[in-house]
Amino acid sequence: MSGALAWEGPAVGLLDLDAFFASVEQLDHPEWRGKPVIVGGSADRRGVVSTASYEARKFGVHSAMPSATAARLCPQAIWTQGHFDRYREVSAQVMAILGAETPLVEQVSIDEAFFDVTPGRYSRESPVDICRRIQRRVSELGVTCSIGIGVNKTVAKIASEREKPRGLTVVMPGTERAFLAPLPVGAMSGVGPATEERLRKMGIRTLGELSRADEGELERAFGVLGPRMARRAAGLERSAVAEAAAPEEVKSVSNERTFSEDLKSKDEIEAAILHIAGLVGHRLRKKGLSGSTVTLKLKFDVSHARSAQRAMRAPTSDERVFGKVALGLLDEIWSPGMQVRLVGVGISGFNGERPAQLALFEEDGQEPERDRSALGRVTDALRERFGDDAVSYGRDLRFRSKTSDTAPMHKDA
Repeated sequence: MSGALAWEGPAVGLLDLDAFFASVEQLDHPEWRGKPVIVGGSADRRGVVSTASYEARKFGVHSAMPSATAARLCPQAIWTQGHFDRYREVSAQVMAILGAETPLVEQVSIDEAFFDVTPGRYSRESPVDICRRIQRRVSELGVTCSIGIGVNKTVAKIASEREKPRGLTVVMPGTERAFLAPLPVGAMSGVGPATEERLRKMGIRTLGELSRADEGELERAFGVLGPRMARRAAGLERSAVAEAAAPEEVKSVSNERTFSEDLKSKDEIEAAILHIAGLVGHRLRKKGLSGSTVTLKLKFDVSHARSAQRAMRAPTSDERVFGKVALGLLDEIWSPGMQVRLVGVGISGFNGERPAQLALFEEDGQEPERDRSALGRVTDALRERFGDDAVSYGRDLRFRSKTSDTAPMHKDA
């Protein structure tokens, strides 16, 4: 197809890098090409698969699978814990390719981004021709991508998953309802196993059936999300691609740790919360950020997690301040007897915050805020110069050998 006139209306694409982490490892280790590669933590430390190459996927290995299961399915696999600085570098190169085609690029993860190539907006070229050029330029980096393109994000996302790797699935304007109708409801993002089961009990198994369902019945079952799901299933969603937030517009900073053995006592869990809060505090100060909202997340097994959130009186980057708040959230989501697999701490609420006025003395007898901040900066400087282990609290030493060696999750969202 050539010429922009062949495409009428919005053109939204979704680029998904194929088995990205594993592909970068195969790029950097040519001897691994054509062999099963797994990026993830060790099987004997309750690791989890981050990404598996397509050679490993043939054996049934997939992302988020326990490493012990993956090792049984594919004992000949090559394992690596990953090199996330390298993945971010390649990701940035891919996003630059998209940015050269259109200023409307919305990166949703390290390996996935929506982009808008509507004819007449920034180019008269065919959206399909643009997608082919993007794929060619990405392949020149040494990795590959799959792209779906349609009139909205829902269609583009589903289309990107239809043919992998190196797929280009085009859903021309006016054909989205026919494209979506035969697919299972679980193919649409936002429809998880629980929602899929509730829809099944209502006699709804395909997106076509969902698009024709009674909106009143859907609203009674799912609230306002019910009718919205039906419109998306019919291809009627209207979704704009927003430019990605600039680095200084980070909305949250968080760290998570999975433990090789479940934490069982409150003392252990509290020590883990303070340990992870320290990691978050270090990253906040490195970015020059102070936040006013604390989030605590606990995961009890692979599929069950809880979280709680609380606002503070003033923004801070001091883990001894927000760590105490995180401890106060524990009883809201945990009860004695519950074993904890993962602990996460996050800080948000950066925009428009005024610095807290520093008190000369704390009401509770603790050292002043400026003394705590100074201590944090000294600790940060020592770690920057001599390594993360240069300064450690007892709680840090306690968990040094107890965390999974799956690459730690620290997120800027």
